[in-house]
Amino acid sequence: MSFILSSLDQNILTLTLNRPKKYNSFTEPMALELQEALQKAEDDTIRCVILKANGKAFCAGQDLLEVVERAKDSNYELADTVRTTYNPIIRAIRKLEKPVVCAVQGMAAGAGANIAFACDIVVASKSAQFVQAFSKIGLIPDSGGTWFLPRLVGLARTNVMYLLDEKISPEQAVDLGLIYKAVDDDKLEDEINTVAQKLSKMPTKGFGIYKRAMNETFSNNLDQQLELEANLQTIAGNTDDYKEGVEAFLEKRKPEYKGK
Repeated sequence: MSFILSSLDQNILTLTLNRPKKYNSFTEPMALELQEALQKAEDDTIRCVILKANGKAFCAGQDLLEVVERAKDSNYELADTVRTTYNPIIRAIRKLEKPVVCAVQGMAAGAGANIAFACDIVVASKSAQFVQAFSKIGLIPDSGGTWFLPRLVGLARTNVMYLLDEKISPEQAVDLGLIYKAVDDDKLEDEINTVAQKLSKMPTKGFGIYKRAMNETFSNNLDQQLELEANLQTIAGNTDDYKEGVEAFLEKRKPEYKGK
């Protein structure tokens, strides 16, 4: 059985976590499948990626049974799992130069929550919950948790989410700026498809260049970011999408972007 289902509809690639009986908790083989799928998403014919999950939960984080089994080897360290399982996924999502939209239902815990927060747009069903879960077993947030959360919600809220293991409802997540939208459970599929369809018809190259800027913004000072904007704007201005957008504006018609 494949742990990651992949389907392509026109120019939208849908990747589905597929360990529903284990609440889509990650093992290393599952993570390697997702990493490979995200690499394939770099193909220029793909204009948008949907990340979703089968079953009642989006993702319960790490399958602890795998970690316990691997720990029988005295040379094993938790860093091995973080480096091989999660870090490549987060890097792939952030470096992928096209939008990644995430649909969350049920529980998104630990690495599962932080993988969702790494995506560009997150829509959750109203029955969903986000929780860090790491403090329950004496670990720290990984999968970018200590990077994304303080930037998204501030240090005080991050402390509560981690130290008190506070569960965040979808409505709270919207208010805090963690996710884009909360919808009724039976509307999640339609909403995420609507978002993906819209994004897939927009200037994909510009989106990719925008992600480059966003990935640098928290490490650059203002002068560095202004210079980066100038350089990236030149790159964006040389795309076919930019030329089409300008021509469409001047001709007073709807642009037809090709993602080039």
